[in-house]
Amino acid sequence: MVGLVIVSHSNKIAEGVVDLAKQVAPANEGIRAAGGLEDGEIGTDPTRIMAAIEEADSGDGVVLLCDLGSAIMSAETAIELLEDSGINIRIADAPLVEGAIMAAVQASMGSSMDEIIKAAEETRQMPKVN
Repeated sequence: MVGLVIVSHSNKIAEGVVDLAKQVAPANEGIRAAGGLEDGEIGTDPTRIMAAIEEADSGDGVVLLCDLGSAIMSAETAIELLEDSGINIRIADAPLVEGAIMAAVQASMGSSMDEIIKAAEETRQMPKVN
């Protein structure tokens, strides 16, 4: 199963999104949070992201969902640092909450990494109010 890592500047946000994703996809054990800094402050840390990627990987790869621009930069750094690990890691260009929910559902159905990313990214087009 493809793993998921939720990258946020806030540990509370990352953990909350993981909790929500596990509610809609309870069979998905490969969802990890990588939020905040080691001391609990707001920020992103490539080493925390790396650890979450390694925990989330079951051999089928890991999709990252990030909240803001510098989270992308930290995620990209983590990916570079894991370059020799053999883990297939990609970042979805998707809204954090909606994308994570859709990715978790798709991953729990055994979808491919491409299918998971496509579903997560399609949430950008979903209206919230009609």
